[in-house]
Amino acid sequence: MKLSPCGADCESCNYLKDCGGCCEMEGKPFYIKDFGFEVCPMYDCSVNKKGYKTCASCPELPCRIFHDWKDPNITDEAHINSINERVKVLRDS
Repeated sequence: MKLSPCGADCESCNYLKDCGGCCEMEGKPFYIKDFGFEVCPMYDCSVNKKGYKTCASCPELPCRIFHDWKDPNITDEAHINSINERVKVLRDS
């Protein structure tokens, strides 16, 4: 598993061959500018600002960024499930 700081599995992404993964792209995956950011807010907070390898080291996990950073194409329930799954992966890693 190729884990991003937020707990997403980069290997399960269809764009890995083009992107390389969040860590390799230093939090700047190809889609991030579509959301109005230069750097993914979760990567920026955990890696750039706090110096963590992943959000697992943060006592605020899951923080407000996890809840605010929602794919508009999924339901609220799917969003909460995604957060719970990523938090579990992070805590188990």
